[in-house]
Amino acid sequence: MDLLEYKGKQVLARYDVAQLPGREATTVDAAVAAAEDIGFPLVIKAQVKIGGRGKAGGIKIANTLDEVREHATNILGMDIRGHIVHELWLQLASEIVSEYYAAVVFDRSAKAPLVMLSTQGGMEIEQVAAEHPEALAMLHVDPLVGFHPFHARRLAYEAGVDADVVVPVGDMLATLYEVFVGEDATLVEINPLVITPEREVAALDAKVTLDDNAMFRHPDNATLDDSSAADPQEAMAKKRGLTYVKLDGDIGIFGNGAGLVMSTLDVVAHAGGAPANFLDAGGGAKAEAIAASVEVILGNPNVKAVLFNVFGGITRCDEVARGIIEAYEILKPTVPFVVRLDGTNDVEARKLLADADLPHVYPEATMDGAAARVVALAREGVVAA
Repeated sequence: MDLLEYKGKQVLARYDVAQLPGREATTVDAAVAAAEDIGFPLVIKAQVKIGGRGKAGGIKIANTLDEVREHATNILGMDIRGHIVHELWLQLASEIVSEYYAAVVFDRSAKAPLVMLSTQGGMEIEQVAAEHPEALAMLHVDPLVGFHPFHARRLAYEAGVDADVVVPVGDMLATLYEVFVGEDATLVEINPLVITPEREVAALDAKVTLDDNAMFRHPDNATLDDSSAADPQEAMAKKRGLTYVKLDGDIGIFGNGAGLVMSTLDVVAHAGGAPANFLDAGGGAKAEAIAASVEVILGNPNVKAVLFNVFGGITRCDEVARGIIEAYEILKPTVPFVVRLDGTNDVEARKLLADADLPHVYPEATMDGAAARVVALAREGVVAA
């Protein structure tokens, strides 16, 4: 679960990470009220889960209430690389002597936490690694050993941190590792980590990603999820207990089992089509879940045709057929369905669909045949009459 900046800062605040005063706002009036409390100068920052906010005009400096109102009006509702701004973070501006980069991320290839530190803060870490690799210090941490002060000193010296802030920067790294472990995070990043004229270390930004699978250990973190920024179909699927990822194509995909769905995406792409989603209904799905899946898929207006690819095992093909029939009765779909059912009760399932005589439902015996048919139908733009 990726957190917005200000919510990531709320997590860091639990561990007493030094930050500059700030408040969130969802309206222009709320932004003005926050500015009156915080003071000037201040920074107004768009809250979206993507980088490049500054280049897109989503970060502005304000010195008066009129400037706050102007910038808040312009930023709220802004589209930043497909992400609509619904919230702002207003933060007191400060003089900055140095900008560092600090992060703890789970390195899946090494199967261990990776702590990173660089004196090239404010830049994308990929850019730092490519242009100034010598400025990026990295250390894998053995979870059984943990992160210790000597680890922090090593990273600070390798990164070239100013001598007088080696200790506070090291303390910050230790705290970030504590946040990483304590909150079951997969990423805790501060960019930039700033050094003030008073030689204090503070988090100017925050990027935190929490592991959804560990949420049962952190029920309070569920409130940090940003439902306003969630894709409507993905939010609907999550509510119904479905595994769904929205894609950029126009062919809806339904399958049972992640492996089968991935294979279906590949076969459709090989046939020249573009999948609109990944949807795994899981094993043992009943008719109600099938109908709910259809509702989620058709909630995407880009979908021109839907492919059902089911291999019946725990999931019975007749339950899938009943779910399709139920969905037709409730949703009255206007796009063609291609249905390939094989496995448990497949004969009964095909008979159920044949008896229902649903308009623009096309049975196919093989995965390749089903992919070719659904791609052709999507291109033709067949609509149920």
